[in-house]
Amino acid sequence: MIDLQKISLQFSGDYLFRDVSLKIYAGDKISLVGANGAGKSSLMKIIMGMIEPESGTIFKQKRVSIGYLPQEQQLNEGTSLIDAVEAAVSDVYQLRLEEEDVTQALSEDIADEEYRDELIYRLGVIHTKLADLDSFTLRSRSERILVGLGFKEEDFPRSVREFSGGWQMRIALAKILVADPDIILLDEPTNHLDIDSLRWITNYLKAFKGALLLVSHDKHFVNEVTSKTVEIFLKKVTVFKGTYDAWIAYKQERDNLLEHQAAQQQKKLDETKKFIERFRYKATKAKQVQSRIKQLEKVEIIELPDSESSIHFNFFEAPSSGRVSVELKSISHAYGEKRVLNNINMIIQRGEKIAFVGPNGAGKTTLSKILAGVMPPTGGEVVLGYNTAVAYYAQEVADTLDPEDDIYETLQAMAEDRSVAQIRSLAGAFLFTGDDVFKKIKVLSGGEKSRVALLKLMLSKANLLVLDEPTNHLDIASKRILREALVNFSGSIILVSHDIDFIEPIAEKVLEFRDGKMREFPGNILYYLEKKEEELAASQSAGKPIGGTETNTDKVNRKEAKRLEAELRQLKHQATKGLKPKLAK
Repeated sequence: MIDLQKISLQFSGDYLFRDVSLKIYAGDKISLVGANGAGKSSLMKIIMGMIEPESGTIFKQKRVSIGYLPQEQQLNEGTSLIDAVEAAVSDVYQLRLEEEDVTQALSEDIADEEYRDELIYRLGVIHTKLADLDSFTLRSRSERILVGLGFKEEDFPRSVREFSGGWQMRIALAKILVADPDIILLDEPTNHLDIDSLRWITNYLKAFKGALLLVSHDKHFVNEVTSKTVEIFLKKVTVFKGTYDAWIAYKQERDNLLEHQAAQQQKKLDETKKFIERFRYKATKAKQVQSRIKQLEKVEIIELPDSESSIHFNFFEAPSSGRVSVELKSISHAYGEKRVLNNINMIIQRGEKIAFVGPNGAGKTTLSKILAGVMPPTGGEVVLGYNTAVAYYAQEVADTLDPEDDIYETLQAMAEDRSVAQIRSLAGAFLFTGDDVFKKIKVLSGGEKSRVALLKLMLSKANLLVLDEPTNHLDIASKRILREALVNFSGSIILVSHDIDFIEPIAEKVLEFRDGKMREFPGNILYYLEKKEEELAASQSAGKPIGGTETNTDKVNRKEAKRLEAELRQLKHQATKGLKPKLAK
């Protein structure tokens, strides 16, 4: 459907990629990978026509539709949520506006019978077109997608402008899914999703019939939804037919081979240079020396990828707390009349590592702040255990950094007994390389400030860490370093995250928050997901919605599901009726 031929792109003389070619076929599910700054987002923008390449050609099939979700998106629509999402199917939206105009005209007194007949005829044409576009299921499809992405039925009439940045991204994603394009381009789509929405979008994209090009640092998500990996590596594009995990194994073999080839090349270069130096001034060897010099000039030096596996970091050894790190007694919290936590009792033992999961707005962040002492509960008591020292990470913690300090000064103040090399190595692991460490905090982006705040936390001497979405601004290599450090951390951890691959080796217990209540799952995140799938299957077989009363959306979804089942039975019948006599014979 899309064919990129010999595409090149540079900024200020530095090429992101040169003469790259890539074909995207119908049904491709592609993960686009590469180091930070390799040009993944730029390649998507080239496909969308938002950036003009320096050279090369882009061929697109006629009438191919593309949906694109960038990393940052701000919608400023004054319409309601449900209308904004339905408007993504522009043909239906325009026909409905025309239908309203024609209906309004017909409701008025019309003396001209010929004009009235013309209006009636036009209304019939509009209805036929709407039927052809399957517009009568648009409302139920829009509602199903919005509910899947975490919106509630009472959100549908709200103005799009009322929603915060994270929810704006979900609205933009919903519009793409409702439009059902031939190709979907997603740049970090999971950053603002909770675990329920992430499970839903994973299943949706697995069933999606069109092509998908995805950039994501969520390894579990990428493995689930993609079957082909495209890497931007050393300014070229390499296509690998396989999942992200399979590509990692291939990449390791390739990098090992490159290292071996580079070592062999360097050995030959050293031998050549020695020969030149030894015989440079010997007349009988002049011809051979000149030949070797020309050989050196023609050699293409093998470039090696940055080594990530050698970077490791551990927290300071945490001072030991008492057997109980913290105890929550009958904790409740409300925002006005909205109660998000109701009578929560919990004991966190020394060394326990717990994941908080659940839909957005269920109280995970609220309880995290209460645990960290950032905000008091409206009811109940928090009792810290003996010698418990709490460190808290949240997005807004970046605002506490001194804007006049540079990154190195900020980190050095937390780790006076660490060497310069250790601090710079840790900063490099979190994408601050070279002179970046001398940038002032005030010139950093929001994501960069968050990473500095996370580095400060890693250098603290706390024995209870409360982490609220710590991976949102980290690439896969940085997440691996943080994950290893948390696995080896000797203190207690409360982790709010939707990143399954990140949580899995850390958390030994999962607490789910829903409808103001807390539910314990005594196992890791994979155990939790397995139990939720079992509950979902049991609920569907019983014909009941999960968690309470049936909404209008649930009714629509069940009605549509029955219609689809009937269509499927009919298709199966049509497909097999000619085969049955042959099979019997």
